Amino acid sequence: MYMLTLKDRRDDGAYAVSDKNGQKILIMFQDNDDAERYASYMMNDEKYDSEMVVVEVDDELAVKTCKINNYKYTIVTPNDFVLPKL
Repeated sequence: MYMLTLKDRRDDGAYAVSDKNGQKILIMFQDNDDAERYASYMMNDEKYDSEMVVVEVDDELAVKTCKINNYKYTIVTPNDFVLPKL
């Protein structure tokens, strides 16, 4: 599983998006290429001023951590098409 984090702040947590109610949702990707593509779309947009990097995480541990902390998450499969909000 892969997640995005700020290049200069890798230890500060993973990148998350906000839903329509303002709640944060962590995005996890099953495929590294999808995570890299998402990050590159963000880096090519002027409103994202920080460089994102892809980090590999343990699938089970990431999901378990989200559940323990009552944190919303979504898992992007290779069959999903996801773009950052531009």
